[in-house]
Amino acid sequence: MNSPYFYQHFPGKQELVPICSFAICSLERQVNSFMSVAPLYIITGPTASGKTAASIKLARRINGEIISADSMQIYRRMDIGTAKPSLKERQGIPHYMIDIIDPDKQYSVALFREDAEKHILDIVSRGKVPVMVGGTGLYIRAVIDQYSFTQTGIDPELRFRLYKIAESDGAPAVHRILEKVDPRTAAGLHPNNLKRVIRAIEVYCNTGTPISELQARDSLKPEKYSLFMFGLKMNREDLYLKIEKRVDKMIADGLVEEVSNLLKSGYSPELTSMQGLGYKEIVPYLKGIISLADAVSALKRNTRRYAKRQITWFRHDPRVKWLDTAFVSDPAEEIIKCIEGV
Repeated sequence: MNSPYFYQHFPGKQELVPICSFAICSLERQVNSFMSVAPLYIITGPTASGKTAASIKLARRINGEIISADSMQIYRRMDIGTAKPSLKERQGIPHYMIDIIDPDKQYSVALFREDAEKHILDIVSRGKVPVMVGGTGLYIRAVIDQYSFTQTGIDPELRFRLYKIAESDGAPAVHRILEKVDPRTAAGLHPNNLKRVIRAIEVYCNTGTPISELQARDSLKPEKYSLFMFGLKMNREDLYLKIEKRVDKMIADGLVEEVSNLLKSGYSPELTSMQGLGYKEIVPYLKGIISLADAVSALKRNTRRYAKRQITWFRHDPRVKWLDTAFVSDPAEEIIKCIEGV
């Protein structure tokens, strides 16, 4: 006869728990309590600031595993344009939230939070340390500030009207609507990020409250994790130079061929994934509309603009300890010093 017990295991703790509804509820409470003090290390900052290298070195030093917080690295077959770390670059460190869906599949911030939290719980339950790294501020905030995604449903009629406005007058026209009702959210969203711009308008129209205010309320909830949050920064001239070099390397590594192969495989240029940096700029070149030089120039310009928006996400967040790479040659080592000093 099988024993009516099972092993419950958390780092440094293992005990027998009876299998019954009370025990299951008890375990659920313990998991929730465990999660409330779960450590979570975060490295963020603008594109090309060195987050990937720092996160891998940090993970190796603290027995960590990495959760990517990048809204483009979730797509399979999109490697060069997303600056996805190769298997060699990962140095054997497990990475999660990379290559999880095909380019024509839909994915949401709510799904990211759900999936990321599962990985955090799993990583910590095995005695490892979760390290979240990426420049998609909305993804990171969704996890650490416990954003609510159920306050309003979908309004198909409103979405249809807004998409028609975008078709007739361009995406910036829809963005201007958002600027009037929620300037704070509008400041953090590019006009071409039509899906999220429309969602923000939808939330306002259905609740009468800007989504930025709803998110601010969520941020007042008790901390779910013990956060160690770091941001990498550098002066603008150095950052722009690194961006230009990164784009040049992407072209040399075969970005044009990567985009061409996606189009040949039937992926529409209108897909959310294909509207990402490095893809939407190359498509016009492949269609013969612009020259390669113009496409590269547009990519560099748009990446610089994106980097500025990334910086605004956490600029005034008191939880972030900023590390200026002009004075910190090895961000991972500096992070470790900060951790040891806690």
